[in-house]
Amino acid sequence: MRYKDQKVAVLGAGLSGAAAAGLLKDEGAQVTVLDSADEKKLLHSTLENLRQKGVSVICGPEADTDATPFDFAVISPGIDPESALARNFYARGIEIIGELELGWRSCELPVIAVTGTNGKTTTTELLAQMLNACGQRTIACGNIGKPLSDVARHRREFDVLTVEISSFQLETIRTFHPAVAVWLNFAPDHLDRYASVAEYRKAKLRIFENQDAQDVAVVNAAEQLGNLRARMVTFSAYDDGADFRLTEGEIVYQDTPVLRLAEAKLRGSHNIENLMATLAAGHARGLSFSDMVPPLLRYEPQPHRCEFVRTVGGVDYVNDSKATNLDALEKALLSQTKPVVLIAGGKDKGFRFETLRPIIEKRVKSVVLLGEMAARIAEDWKGAAKSEIATSLADAVDRAHAAADQGDVVLFSPGTSSFDMFKSYVDRGDQFRALVHALPKTK
Repeated sequence: MRYKDQKVAVLGAGLSGAAAAGLLKDEGAQVTVLDSADEKKLLHSTLENLRQKGVSVICGPEADTDATPFDFAVISPGIDPESALARNFYARGIEIIGELELGWRSCELPVIAVTGTNGKTTTTELLAQMLNACGQRTIACGNIGKPLSDVARHRREFDVLTVEISSFQLETIRTFHPAVAVWLNFAPDHLDRYASVAEYRKAKLRIFENQDAQDVAVVNAAEQLGNLRARMVTFSAYDDGADFRLTEGEIVYQDTPVLRLAEAKLRGSHNIENLMATLAAGHARGLSFSDMVPPLLRYEPQPHRCEFVRTVGGVDYVNDSKATNLDALEKALLSQTKPVVLIAGGKDKGFRFETLRPIIEKRVKSVVLLGEMAARIAEDWKGAAKSEIATSLADAVDRAHAAADQGDVVLFSPGTSSFDMFKSYVDRGDQFRALVHALPKTK
């Protein structure tokens, strides 16, 4: 048992923290979970399950000042390293690793790791569907689905792990070493956590840190990542010099046609690149294109990603709640072929929306704004399109419904996070969908 009788603290009582605690208990550790939130605000079933396993739980202000000596601590990705809870452990010189690192140390399987500002979830799910269909048992996990620490407990069920990874998870790796690392793209994000875009980028680049010449780095050809030790395979929907490129409606590998886009259910240049990255990762695993393509063609777009909801009075309503940064919003706008009534706004993540002003002027006829950033976005886009501020999502849908004419599209693509008004982007998208379905058939 790897951690037999070691005293280990787990910071955070959410999904990742509970998974880390479960793995540590399996490995013989004495585990204490600490969370700054009041116990009433945490999931009761999770806390009860932890306690039934013999895990101690400390919640509220007491967690931030706990002085218990520990051999090391595991921090959940949702816990800010600058929080009082984390600083208490750093100040005492206690070694801190991330939940991803903990899971990696126990998984004993090759890992395909996927990062990028946008497209991580789609690409991870594409990979999992494709690999399983080709006989390589895997699961989409990490930043989606089950945390890696949970999956590591059932590692004998899999041949390879397909892991979506965020910058928050990469901050605290030590030995994490993916056999295939996928870098989809990069755009400013999470400036409410990072002091600068450069700091955010530095965190994400750690995905390549422990790779060597035996590994593969699948990289967007538009990115300048410096010298990587792994063998590099490039992809791009725009660069004819990439290994995987776009030619006359087909994805081509070097000089070999691989996948005809008209046969796929995914649309948009961003999804073309997601497909390319998936094919490149599968190729690195030794799979043939003839085996990989059929499951990719069957892949259905997931909810909240430019999801068509309904047509009302000749107006299409599209739910793109997953757009939590400017790059995702820009891609959603570029994918539209009709005049757009845009609903945007949400949590203040520390960046300005003025960089999107040219595309707003070109593609958007009217904007409805909501959330913490509404007034700031209105100022950034002043004069680019008619804009108004809504008091709630229901009010925003009503205003967009009134502003849209037959032949328009109402696009809900917030461009930032949801936590100022909603539990998650899923909650936000579900509410939008319900509001659209409640609209009368005619104005």
